[in-house]
Amino acid sequence: MNLASLSPAPGANKKRKRVGRGPGSGHGKTSCRGHKGRGARSGGNTPPGYEGGQNPLQRRLPKHGFHNPTRREFEVVNLATLEDRFDAGATVDPAQLVERRLARKGLPVKILGDGKLTKALTVHAHKFSASAKQGIEAAGGRAEVIARA
Repeated sequence: MNLASLSPAPGANKKRKRVGRGPGSGHGKTSCRGHKGRGARSGGNTPPGYEGGQNPLQRRLPKHGFHNPTRREFEVVNLATLEDRFDAGATVDPAQLVERRLARKGLPVKILGDGKLTKALTVHAHKFSASAKQGIEAAGGRAEVIARA
């Protein structure tokens, strides 16, 4: 094997189509664009979903559902997770939850009551479900609500 015998794999190097180079090239005069119309003009391409003036599918289909513009998204953490990840007597706040990858930074935290808590924890969060608050207090801990800024 030597350098002279090397060649690219079949179909690897495609030759660029040189348009507008005379009638002999097969791509001359209108340069494969046809006569007149949007496609023949410079910058004349159709936007995604355009169907040639026909009402596009996106507009033909009925609207569905509801998007609440005032929706507040919370990071949810269950009591079972707190039981596993924190020692008795610990203080749990959103910064510690982010540090242990239980919540994302910048989002308010809500504690839910799935699971059983046996350790006394002081939990600071933006919101608590009724069962979570009851579970924390039953274990001898405190549930303290953080006011949102």
